[in-house]
Amino acid sequence: LAFCLKRDAAFLIAHPEYELTVEEAARFEDAVRRRASREPFQLIVGRHEFYGLDFEVEAGVLIPRHETELLVERAVEILSDAEQPSFFEAGIGTGCISVSILQLIETAKGTAVDISQQALDLARRNAERHGVSERLCLLKSDLFAEAHGKFDIIVSNPPYIPLGDAAQLQAEVINFDPPEALFAGVDGLGVIRRIVAEAPQFLMPQGYLLIEIGQGQAASVKGMLGQDEWASIEIFADLQGIPRTLVARAAR
Repeated sequence: LAFCLKRDAAFLIAHPEYELTVEEAARFEDAVRRRASREPFQLIVGRHEFYGLDFEVEAGVLIPRHETELLVERAVEILSDAEQPSFFEAGIGTGCISVSILQLIETAKGTAVDISQQALDLARRNAERHGVSERLCLLKSDLFAEAHGKFDIIVSNPPYIPLGDAAQLQAEVINFDPPEALFAGVDGLGVIRRIVAEAPQFLMPQGYLLIEIGQGQAASVKGMLGQDEWASIEIFADLQGIPRTLVARAAR
């Protein structure tokens, strides 16, 4: 209702006597109808808050999840110690990860890729919205296909849901998030395998790889990282206690 009235929640509490105009009532009824059909609230209002920032969202691009803020936290910790901080994001989506990092590390520069032109266009608008577009290079690329150079960190929230789990997903997810941003083969690890295999050649010495993973995948993903290429591997749990973020430091 606050969205439909273009007011904040405090207005609703302070003015219980307010009568909606015909236009406001129609807008409210339409929003309720859409939500009742399980359309995500974020798509109805066209925005979503992530790491304290306001991001534009739209159908066809993955809606950010709050557990992904863990990636930003770890990335900022690492880049805070770098002299000329640089990062690469594989699969930028709305731009929430890259834009948040650039907002918090004012000396950082980022390169981000996606296979979706729609996602790249949306990420560009969000970068411009928050004044960081000049420090973010966007490329249409299948992971590292168009990548050049080396980076302090590589960060990614890749698709990691097994195809067989589709029936277990909420209607808000399966009916509205793009499948290419959700699913990655029978075991959900197809894209992660590619990232782990290709990342070392694009990392600076002692650089870091940060990946969001799904429930029950920690041991499998950790097993992909060989001791010759990776000096340390840490896995951090989200607020539900689910192992969610893998942080690996390159051996050389």
